[in-house]
Amino acid sequence: MAGLGRKFWYRIFCAAALIVTIYLLIDLSLSHTLDIKVMVLFGIIFSVILFGMLDWSRNYAALKKNEQELKIYKLYIKPMEELTKDIRARQHEFDNHMNAILNMHVTIDNYEELVKAQSAYGRGIYDDKSRCDLSFLRISDKILAGFLYSKIIGAPEYAEIDIQVLSREIVTSVSEHSLVEIIGVLVDNAFEAATPVLGKVEMILDSKDDKLIFAIKNQVENLTMSEISHFFEKGFTTKKNREGRGLGLYQANRIAMSHNGEITVELLENKGIQEICFRVEI
Repeated sequence: MAGLGRKFWYRIFCAAALIVTIYLLIDLSLSHTLDIKVMVLFGIIFSVILFGMLDWSRNYAALKKNEQELKIYKLYIKPMEELTKDIRARQHEFDNHMNAILNMHVTIDNYEELVKAQSAYGRGIYDDKSRCDLSFLRISDKILAGFLYSKIIGAPEYAEIDIQVLSREIVTSVSEHSLVEIIGVLVDNAFEAATPVLGKVEMILDSKDDKLIFAIKNQVENLTMSEISHFFEKGFTTKKNREGRGLGLYQANRIAMSHNGEITVELLENKGIQEICFRVEI
C-alpha cells in the first residue's frame, strides 16, 4: 500500500511539473528572455519527467513479462493435472505388476519354471515401448515438466520417446516463457520429422553452472551439411510445405542468443541411420 501511495503522489508531482513546464515555455515564447533561474528550474522539472517516463517504461516491461509468465503458468496447469493422474495410474499399474510377480509361486510349483516365468514377465514390462519414462516429472521446474508432458502426449503414436534426466534441479536465469518457446520449437521439429520407420526421439535434460542444458536427437534421412548450415536463417525450411515455415529455429536461436545462449546442431550416424542432434545451453 505504501508503494502505491508513493506512485500516486509521484504521478501527481509529474503532472504538476508538466503544467509548470508548459507555463515556462509559454512565458519564454512571449517574453523572449532567458532567465538562468527559470532555465535551472526547467532543467530540474524536465529531468524529473524524463526519469518518470523511464521508470514507467521499466514497470511496463516488467508487467508484460509477468503477464507472459502467468499465461504460461495457466496454459500448463492442466497438463500438470493430467501428469498427476498419470502418476497415480502408473503407481496402480506398478502395484498390479508387482502382485502378479510375487504371487506366481501360488500357481507354479517348480523353481526353474517360476524363475523363467518371472523373468519373461519382467522382460515384457521392460520391453513395452508404449511406456514412456516420465522421470522428468520430478524436476524442480514444474512448468517445464508440464510443458514436456503436453508435448509427449500429443506426439505421434509411432514416436519412440526416450528422456534422460541428468539433474532434477533445473537452474537458469531465463524466464519460463522463453524456455518454452525455445524447447517447444526443438521438440515440435523432432516430432514432425518422425516417421513410422524413423520414429526414435531422444531427449536429455540437465543443469550445470546455473544453466539449463537441453538436447534432442531424432532420426532423419537424406539430410546434408549444406542444409544444416542454413537451419537458423530466417525463412529457410526443408519441409515441402514452405508457407509460414522457416521461422521456428530462427526465432528460437534469437531468443537463446539474447540470453547469452546458443543452439548448436550436429549431424550423426548410428548403425547406418542419420541422426540430427540439437543442443541448447542457456
